[in-house]
Amino acid sequence: MANLTINGHSYFVDTEPDTPLLWVIREELQLTGTKFGCGAGLCGSCTVHVDGQAVRSCLTTVADVEGSMITTIEGLHHADAHPVQKAWIEKQVPQCGYCQSGQIMQAAAFIARNPSPTNEEIVDAMDGNLCRCATYSRIVDAVRRAAEIAQEAENA
Repeated sequence: MANLTINGHSYFVDTEPDTPLLWVIREELQLTGTKFGCGAGLCGSCTVHVDGQAVRSCLTTVADVEGSMITTIEGLHHADAHPVQKAWIEKQVPQCGYCQSGQIMQAAAFIARNPSPTNEEIVDAMDGNLCRCATYSRIVDAVRRAAEIAQEAENA
């Protein structure tokens, strides 16, 4: 049995070590905010944080993350008030919403590394997270706004 720490809680999961983390998160733990998109790590819908880094959970095995701190969209902020979540609402980013948890997780990891990004840096960081509704300009605006919200909170 593997011991995983997800959203600050410890879980023992009875699964093969090569099982994709995505399936444990969604099927065993019923944390369905993390989405299955392509299964090949190309779309970003399954993005979660492992030790603060954005990773594709469809390509990450249980063996890869045992002993790591894993965060899903459900654990990003206890009140859904992370700067990225606030900016997503303010900028009305989602249309269908399917990719949004992966987009938000990618953006949150990026903002943590780069608190004052340029538009070019935002585009580069978000490249690989696909949105079938093509809300890319709103995503860039929201990432920029999230950085501002985070800076405002830090300065307060």
